[in-house]
Amino acid sequence: MRSPMTFKDHHRESRIFTVRLIWSALIVATLTLVLVARMAWLQAAQHDRYTTLSNQNRVQTQAIAPPRGLIYDRDGTLLAENQPDFSLALIPEQVPDLTATLNELAEIVNLDSHDIDRFRRRLQSPRRPWEPVPLRARLTETEIARIAVAQHAMPGVRIDADPIRHYPHGALFSHVLGYVNRISAEDLDEMDADEQANYSGTHYAGRIGVERHYERLLHGQAGYRKVETNARGRILRVLEEIPPQPGQDLQLHLDMRVQQAAWDALGERRGAVVAIDPRDGGVLAFVSRPGFDPNLFVTGISHQNYANYRDDHDQPLFNRALQGRYPPGSTVKPIIGLAGLDAGVTDWQRRIWDPGFYRIEGEERVFRDWRRQGHGWVDMHKAMVQSCDTYFYDMGFRLGIDRMAAFLSRFFIGVRSGIDLPSEARGILPSREWKRGARGQSWFHGDTINTSIGQGYMLTTPLQLALSTAVLARQGVPVVPRVARLAPPAPPLAPTVLEDNDHWQRMTRAMVDVVHGATGTARRVGQGSAYRIAGKSGTAQVFSLANDEEYNAEEIAERLRDHALFVAFAPADEPAIAVAVLVENGGSGGSSAGPVARATMDAWLLSETGEYRLPPPGLPEIVPDTLGGPVITDFPRTSQEDSRAP
Repeated sequence: MRSPMTFKDHHRESRIFTVRLIWSALIVATLTLVLVARMAWLQAAQHDRYTTLSNQNRVQTQAIAPPRGLIYDRDGTLLAENQPDFSLALIPEQVPDLTATLNELAEIVNLDSHDIDRFRRRLQSPRRPWEPVPLRARLTETEIARIAVAQHAMPGVRIDADPIRHYPHGALFSHVLGYVNRISAEDLDEMDADEQANYSGTHYAGRIGVERHYERLLHGQAGYRKVETNARGRILRVLEEIPPQPGQDLQLHLDMRVQQAAWDALGERRGAVVAIDPRDGGVLAFVSRPGFDPNLFVTGISHQNYANYRDDHDQPLFNRALQGRYPPGSTVKPIIGLAGLDAGVTDWQRRIWDPGFYRIEGEERVFRDWRRQGHGWVDMHKAMVQSCDTYFYDMGFRLGIDRMAAFLSRFFIGVRSGIDLPSEARGILPSREWKRGARGQSWFHGDTINTSIGQGYMLTTPLQLALSTAVLARQGVPVVPRVARLAPPAPPLAPTVLEDNDHWQRMTRAMVDVVHGATGTARRVGQGSAYRIAGKSGTAQVFSLANDEEYNAEEIAERLRDHALFVAFAPADEPAIAVAVLVENGGSGGSSAGPVARATMDAWLLSETGEYRLPPPGLPEIVPDTLGGPVITDFPRTSQEDSRAP
C-alpha cells in the first residue's frame, strides 16, 4: 500500500531560515563588538602597561662588574692584583651540535671531565639568551692560537678576556690574604635583594682572610647599562650606561721583608709566626707554614690539586697562626710570675730548693722539672732565666687557679683578639667553671700545677701569644691587632695595673737575661744582636709521660715530639716589635723557635745593610701617589662575618 504524499512547507522553512540568520548575525555582531572593545581596551586603557612590556622585551638592563680593589703592603708592594684571564666560552644558541663541539674542543685544548661537568651545570642554571657559558679558564697562548685557527668552523665558540684576581707572591701571604673564587648558588641564597643586584655582574667573592673580611669594600658597586636587543636577544646598541664604582684599594700593616724573613726562617718545618708592632697593634708578619697557592682557587681548583692539599699530612690549608691551638708551655711564665708577685704569694727575694721535682704535701704524685737534677736554690729571677718548673709549681699552687685564670685572661689567653680576619679560634683558658662545663669534672690540685707551666688543658693560638707578649712590652696596656690600615677599635681588655709598677721592669730584665744572660735558656738567640731582646722560650708536650718515664726525642715519632715555642719583644727598652713563634714538633724552643724570632726581628729593626734603626710607629704615607687610589681608613665589621666566626 502506498504512503500518502506530503507537500513541502516553504513558509515554515523560510521562517526557520530567517530566525537562524538573525541569531547568527547577532552572535557575529556580539563577537565583533567584544573584539572591538578588547582592542580598544588594550590600545587605550592598557597602553602604558604593554608599552612597558614591549620595551622590556626590546630593552634589557645588564650589570657591569666593578674592578676589585687592590691590596698592598705597608710600603706599597702589590700583594693582590687583577689580571686579564682568557677563558673559553660557548653561546649555546649558536652551537648546532653541543656534544660534537665539546668533543672537537677537547682535541684542541686540555679539557677534563671536571670542566665538562661544571659547564653542563652552568648550562642548566638560569641565564639570559645568548649569554656565554664559561667552559675553561686560564687559557695558554698556545691554546688561544689553536682555538683562533679553528674558530671559523665552530660557531658559538668564543674567547673572553675577564679580569681575575692574581696573587703575585703565591703561598707567602696565602693564610692572611686568603683568596676569591666563584660565587655559588648557596652564596646567592644567603644574600638579600640588594646584595644579589650588586653581585649580578661579577662571578667572584672573597672566601677567607683579608679578602673575605673586607669583601664589601674590595668588591665595590656594580654599574649598569641599558641595551637594545632584537627578538633573539642579540644586542643591537647601548642606550644608557652607569659606570661601576671600583672597589677601594687596601693598605696593610704587613711588611714584605718581615714576612719573607719569617717564612724563610721556618724553612720546610710546620709552624707559625706572628709579629706585631705593640705601639699601634699593626701586624707586621702573619705566617702559617706550609701554605698554599691561592691562585689555584680563583677560577676553580681542580679535583686533583684540591685532593693533594686535602690529603697532605702537613695540612697546608690549615691556618696555624689564627686557628691552631697549642699548649703555650713556659712562654706564659712571665705572666704567671707577675700574677704571683701581684698577689703577694712570692717576691723577687723568695727562694726555694729545687731537687728536680715537686710534690704537694700529703700526696704521692710527683711533678718533675725539665732538668732532672734540679736547679738548686732558685728565686724568681733565676726561675725565669733558667725556666725552673719547680719554682712555678710551688708558686702556682700557692696562687690557685682562680687568681691565675683571672690574671691570664687580661693577656688575651683564651680571649679572641678582634683581629680583622674571620674565623679566629678562641683557645682554652682552664678554670673550675670551664672544666665543670666542658668535662663535667671537678678541679684538682694537679690541674693547677700543670696550668702554672702552660700545660694541662691550656691552649692558645700563636696570635694570642704574640698579643700577650705585646701586652708585656706595653706594661699591661692591651692593643687590638690590625692587618689593614684603619682606626682600631677599643681594646676588649682593660689595662693591667700592678700594686708595684717596678715588677714590670724587673720582669723585663729577667726576660732580657733569658736571651743575653750567661745561663739563659735562649742565650744563642741574642748572640751578636745590635739591640736588646726580652724573650722567653717554651716547650709544649704533645703527649704525657709517666712519672718514671724519660723523654727521648730520638726514640719517638717526629709528629709526637714536643712543640717548640718562643716569644720576644725588642728593643727591650723601647719595644717596636713583639713576636710569637711556633715550630710543630720542633723540640727546644730556644734552639728551634728562637732563631726564627731573631730573623723576624732583624728584618724589622735592621736596615738592608744590617744597621740598627728604630722604625717609626704607624704606616708610611704612600697614598695616593703610590697606590693610585683611595685607601680605607675605617671599616666596620659586617654582621655576616661576625656570625660566621667560631
